[in-house]
Amino acid sequence: MSNNPPRARMTGVQRRSQLIDIGRGLFAARGLDGTTIEEIAACAGVSKPVIYEHFGSKEGLYTQVVDFEFRILLDVITAALTEEAKPRILVERAALALLTYIEDHTEGFRILMRDAPPSQPEGAFSTLLSHITARVEHILSDEFDRRGLSAADGAMYAQMLVGMVAMTGQWWQDSRQPDKQTVAAHLVNLAWNGLTGLKKDPELMSDG
Repeated sequence: MSNNPPRARMTGVQRRSQLIDIGRGLFAARGLDGTTIEEIAACAGVSKPVIYEHFGSKEGLYTQVVDFEFRILLDVITAALTEEAKPRILVERAALALLTYIEDHTEGFRILMRDAPPSQPEGAFSTLLSHITARVEHILSDEFDRRGLSAADGAMYAQMLVGMVAMTGQWWQDSRQPDKQTVAAHLVNLAWNGLTGLKKDPELMSDG
């Protein structure tokens, strides 16, 4: 007779969280189409009906994983952009927020960059960038107005700035060199000083 105590049964919330974690790992490695419902069930030690009960389908689970990661990244970047600080500092903090998310949530970032879930057919990362661009546009418009420049140009420059940071983040997720502080410093060096005003050894002005 076994002396091992019976394993406590997971609550519905715990099981849901477990399936999201397992799904995240598999979807990041193989994509939506490359992952089967059988694999997810086997890794979780449950039957397929359990997954259907919680998410309705493999696509339902995928949508939940994407929504979860989407919210985390949007929240951290939005928080960085809504603090009271000069525009340059806000750009630094937003760049660092993205790189830190990539560092801490590599699987989540790979998923956001990948297949679009049914809830966001245009793509989760594209949707995310549009939210962030709107906030950056507001910040740049205020700065342009203060300098006597066209506030309307803020929308165009916001697209450029967010696109530059996003593309750099995609590159950095695999290279991880140099460190994120150095990458952020160089990003802001280019964004703020332009090619003709680049500094040889840029440093962040914030304490991020």
